[in-house]
Amino acid sequence: MLLTLAGERRVLFVGGKGGVGKTSVASALALARARNGGRVLLVSTDPAHNLGHIWDMTLSDSAARVFTASIGYVDAVEIDPHTTIERHFTAVSATMMKLLPERLHRSAKQHLELAKTAPGSHESAVLERIAELIDHGLDAYDLVLFDTAPSGHTLHLLTLPKMLTGWTESLLASRSRSDRFAAAARGIVGGEDQEAAADSELRRTLIARRDRFARMRQRITDGTTTGFVIVTLAEKMPVAESLDIVRQLRGLGIDVASIVVNRRSPADAGSFLAERRKGEDACLQMLREHLDTVPLIELPLLVRDTTGEDALEELAALLKAA
Repeated sequence: MLLTLAGERRVLFVGGKGGVGKTSVASALALARARNGGRVLLVSTDPAHNLGHIWDMTLSDSAARVFTASIGYVDAVEIDPHTTIERHFTAVSATMMKLLPERLHRSAKQHLELAKTAPGSHESAVLERIAELIDHGLDAYDLVLFDTAPSGHTLHLLTLPKMLTGWTESLLASRSRSDRFAAAARGIVGGEDQEAAADSELRRTLIARRDRFARMRQRITDGTTTGFVIVTLAEKMPVAESLDIVRQLRGLGIDVASIVVNRRSPADAGSFLAERRKGEDACLQMLREHLDTVPLIELPLLVRDTTGEDALEELAALLKAA
């Protein structure tokens, strides 16, 4: 079921409460899709960077091959907030320096350094990187698979494309008014074409940014292209949070494609686990009652930690059979 979904959609987000096994499920799904001949870009947006630990490899903000099958493969990226912010503000600085007179360059650079730690700067930069990876991934891969940060952070990020598109639109409107005034002034008193060229470059930068966020929003709200897979546990708190995630995702227009209930206790391994299984069944009943139209997949509690290719192969086989 989940492997079929990975073959039908181009972008999947795997998310949920912290500690439920999101990274393991995302990695195993990527491996299974590659085994089926898919080219997969696996991206971690989680600052904790567990993706490298799962694959037992050192990963970075640049794509690295972590798995190769006979036809398909998995490339992995761990979005580095520091690298992302530096790249983002380097581009902003380059544009600003062209617009400002040289006497203001030092002051502008000081303001940009302060802006790096301002509220919202991190989220904006990371979102732009996610949008870039979706653009690139849809051209170069069959599936772009995001292993996301715990749900609160991820849901906040997913609200930003619409907000930043609107904000950039307002900046463009302001630039249009100032451009008309500047053009009129240059026509009266004369002026250098260099300033007009800088204004034009800023406009191109803003339009490219607006269009990137608009494309991202269109894609993540297109249920034929994108889906969100929620990973949870059969326990009261994770189930309650999962129901809240579904409510918020639907409010954003994002399709909840599947729910994976991870680490299910066996019913035939002693009285302790059998009793625990009964409690889990009650929690799953709550999920089914509220989300009867969302496919639900159960994965068993595994003996060993999911680290390294062999363990991921085992989990991938379970996903394929589910």
